[in-house]
Amino acid sequence: MGRGNSVSTAVRTEARALRGAGLVVALAVLVLTCLLSLWIGSRDIPFTDTLSVLLSDDGSVESLIIRDHRLPRTIIGVLVGASLGLAGALMQSLTRNPLADPGLLGVQFGASAAVVVGIAFLGIGSITGYLWLGLLGAAAASVVVYVLGAAGSGAASPDRLVLAGAAISAVLLAFVSAVLLLYPMSFMSFRFWNVGSIAGRQMDVVLRIAPVMLAGILLTLGLTRSLNILALGEETGSALGANVGRIRLLGGIAVTLLCGAATAAAGPIGFIGLTVPHAARALGGSDHRWVLPYSMVLAPILLVGADILGRVIARPGEVEVGIVTAVLGAPVFIALVRRRKLAQL
Repeated sequence: MGRGNSVSTAVRTEARALRGAGLVVALAVLVLTCLLSLWIGSRDIPFTDTLSVLLSDDGSVESLIIRDHRLPRTIIGVLVGASLGLAGALMQSLTRNPLADPGLLGVQFGASAAVVVGIAFLGIGSITGYLWLGLLGAAAASVVVYVLGAAGSGAASPDRLVLAGAAISAVLLAFVSAVLLLYPMSFMSFRFWNVGSIAGRQMDVVLRIAPVMLAGILLTLGLTRSLNILALGEETGSALGANVGRIRLLGGIAVTLLCGAATAAAGPIGFIGLTVPHAARALGGSDHRWVLPYSMVLAPILLVGADILGRVIARPGEVEVGIVTAVLGAPVFIALVRRRKLAQL
């Protein structure tokens, strides 16, 4: 019996070591991806010059390009990617639906509706304006979905939340389409935001979204133990002392903060929150102590990598990152479904 316990402990220790090593490798890949993002663009800048500009601002054109354009773009890509990855993992855990993504609770459509209202009726055309409108719309949509999901007898169950989210998303999508048809002049401004892009964002956008995303990240990581308990089932979780309603409420707030800020800053970017959590579970298992960190690292690798690819394939122009992630994400998700049969939640 003692020998069996020691073998089991050794196996668990080895598994933790492998997962930790994998996470370190993923972090190294993320750093490399960020360096490539700073280096690659429409203007060719030697890699050594890129590194020297990062260390000291010499006032050159290269310094202006890297520090004022590529650096904020890369930081926003990392923040948006990490937020969408965490939001996707959290959504799939809360709803126990392997096909859930941050748009499931109407968060992205709420942000879209608020932005199109700002463009069409308030004359707002700045990225900063889109940020606050999108965050407000995402929060409002999440509250409405939760209220509808909790209406009637019983608590807000995953099925009710999914149905309420689908209904609100359909209504908001129809509203956005109607406004764009009635006010065609607002279409061009909305189209650029709606396609999903991290280009043209300055450091002030980073400073505005970072506190919101940090709050969402800390709240999500604080739910790690609760998510592991909830994965055992609602009845078992309740028996172990978990407050299921409170966990879902806090999770919904975290998703709103993460996805709302990400969507407001970069527009609706699909497939990141859908595919990355499955890859995270394939590498880290079902324990959320590993799923969440892996999702937070793998998602920005995918997003920033897709942004780099968009710059390369259409030089000297570029393809917006939202288009690239859609093209890359669909076959990757299909491959995950076929190979892993959707990792168990």
